[in-house]
Amino acid sequence: MHNFIKKIRAQARKMNKHIVLPEGTEERILRATEEIIREEIAQITLIGPESTIKNKAKELKLHINWNEVNIIDPKKSKLTEKYAKALYEARKEKGLTQKQAQELVQDMNYFGTMMVHLNDVDGMVTGTTYSTADSIRPALQIIKTKEKFHKVSGIFFMVLENQLLLFADTAITVQPNSHDLVDIAIDTAETAQKFGIIPKVALLSFSTNGSADHPEVDTIKEAVSMIKYKRPDLLVDGEMQVDAALVPKVAEKKCPKSPLKGSANVLIFPDLASANIAYKLVERLGKAKAIGPLLQGLKKPVNDLSRGCDYKDIVNVTAFTVCECEDDQ
Repeated sequence: MHNFIKKIRAQARKMNKHIVLPEGTEERILRATEEIIREEIAQITLIGPESTIKNKAKELKLHINWNEVNIIDPKKSKLTEKYAKALYEARKEKGLTQKQAQELVQDMNYFGTMMVHLNDVDGMVTGTTYSTADSIRPALQIIKTKEKFHKVSGIFFMVLENQLLLFADTAITVQPNSHDLVDIAIDTAETAQKFGIIPKVALLSFSTNGSADHPEVDTIKEAVSMIKYKRPDLLVDGEMQVDAALVPKVAEKKCPKSPLKGSANVLIFPDLASANIAYKLVERLGKAKAIGPLLQGLKKPVNDLSRGCDYKDIVNVTAFTVCECEDDQ
């Protein structure tokens, strides 16, 4: 399954996209930049003071080809005023003042988000030092969702030795209702398709096929019905326990009529707690490679990182972000 990651990196190389990494002075970002540039995965812009970034890289004994890296310091760049004006125009109806806009674009995440918004780069990867809420707030405010009221969600690609799974929502919605689950499930299925995976979607629960009677189970059943109505082309089922979703022999006993037959590869969790716990258990105890969280539902690709990530994770998320960009070649 690690060939899947190699395939994504190879696809990214062909697309030649430009990604901004706002946390330009962070060690893991610099190590990732070295590898991204060496492997030609993407063009890179780093945000921060140029001298600080280059001195840090020198201390780390990195060999970054600075001719291939764009460095922007918001305190010195001519772009800052342009971005402040654009941010003010985008948010003035929400009460943002010109002074506040000028202050906000000094923030690395806001600056990077404005780069994406104004098409100066193709996408952004952030979050090594920010919480998910702080990472995505600028994107929600400026880039916004692809449809009004659409739910943004976070997914992880869980790459195991002989299996590839998608987990959602691992990052955003604490307690999704049935309509939220519909957006999350359909977006995750479409993400799978975008990366060449035929989605088999299971909406998970502590109940399988009506084995428990509870309002949370009803929420999942309602979501499944709506998904089947909206997207009859998708292979989806639920509510079901995770063993019934993944193990054919268990599925035969618990839900013999399920079209998934224990072969689900897209797992939609009933809440953020279970999704977050599950991906970290599978990553740490199951030795899976967890790639993400990739954000779904935005108009343009802005992706978050786990603060516990290593630089290889950043390289991988950057490659995936490139592959989410529109291919205009």
